[in-house]
Amino acid sequence: MALRPWLDFRRPWRPGHSPALAVIPLGLIVTVCVVDVLSPPHIHLGPLLVAAPAITVAFADAGVTALMGALAVAAQVLIGVLRGVLDTANIQAQVVALVVVSVVCVTVCVVRDRREQQLHRVRSVAEAAQSVLLQPLPTRTGPLRIAGLYLPAEEEADLGGDLYAAARTDHHSTRLLIGDVRGNGLAAINNSALLLGAFRAAAHRQATLPRLAIHLDAAFRWDTSQWRSQTGQDTNEDFATAILLDIPDHDPVVHLISCGHPPALLLRGKRLTPLTPEASHLPIGFGGVFGITAYDVQTFPFGVGDLLLLYTDGVIEARDPNGLFYPFTERAPAWTKDEPDELLRRLQDDLLAHVHGHLDDDAAVVAIRRLAV
Repeated sequence: MALRPWLDFRRPWRPGHSPALAVIPLGLIVTVCVVDVLSPPHIHLGPLLVAAPAITVAFADAGVTALMGALAVAAQVLIGVLRGVLDTANIQAQVVALVVVSVVCVTVCVVRDRREQQLHRVRSVAEAAQSVLLQPLPTRTGPLRIAGLYLPAEEEADLGGDLYAAARTDHHSTRLLIGDVRGNGLAAINNSALLLGAFRAAAHRQATLPRLAIHLDAAFRWDTSQWRSQTGQDTNEDFATAILLDIPDHDPVVHLISCGHPPALLLRGKRLTPLTPEASHLPIGFGGVFGITAYDVQTFPFGVGDLLLLYTDGVIEARDPNGLFYPFTERAPAWTKDEPDELLRRLQDDLLAHVHGHLDDDAAVVAIRRLAV
């Protein structure tokens, strides 16, 4: 409760702007008023007062803008009184013009503030949806320390077609999913939600990783094609590249199934090894089309101290203004000793610096380090 007066004081000022900026229009009003009164009769600076409410629009709300407009009008009237010309048509026209400009500025503030409030509400809903769909990964599960990073291509978006999730199984292992749904916009978000929901519902129940892959493919394809006509069933273009992993607690290995996704990277010391499986299956959503009923599991060493990086193509295909791809495999070994969360912070700063702050595609990365049991 003690903070409420301070919060109320701050509320009239736009984000990123200090109340000290009010000195600018106030100083302008005082300066114009003093100089105009002391100047010769043929010099009139009163029209400059319109700048006071116009400047205030940039950093304050409608209330403060109206106050500056009122002070400007009062200053114009005071100039007319002190110079004995208040009853002249010139001063009266300047006062009317100043009132009109002030009203226009206040109107602009009201419209802008309402739109910003609507945007804030929309973003609040988007953030709530993101927290439900793309839930934060656990920082620790079994002997694993995990961190996730999601970077949307659109500045105002919080969720797109890239996704990741983790689940704990009854047989003392951790399963992870990272994927990239085709397309963007609402369709991609809908398919991301579908794939994440199917994984969370089944990852802890399916006895084997291949059965989980079959379940995800069937669930994804059924939901995205159930309302299509029979003639269009085989032309379904909804799919997702993905990697499914199962990491046992007491066995220093990682089991994975790749469905058309970029290979995971294993960092051991300064050595980087792409975990490229012998068999890369079709993306999720295509398995049923081509009659795939079995998925091959590849097993790779993953010992204590090793670091595993999962990522989407938004990382490796990010380009700088000159068209050069981000050198992910060259930069990653330099961060091997970092904890997963610190590594992702370094990666985020480095990636955004490479693209000068603008990504052309969503990017997601998951870092996993195995600790001693």
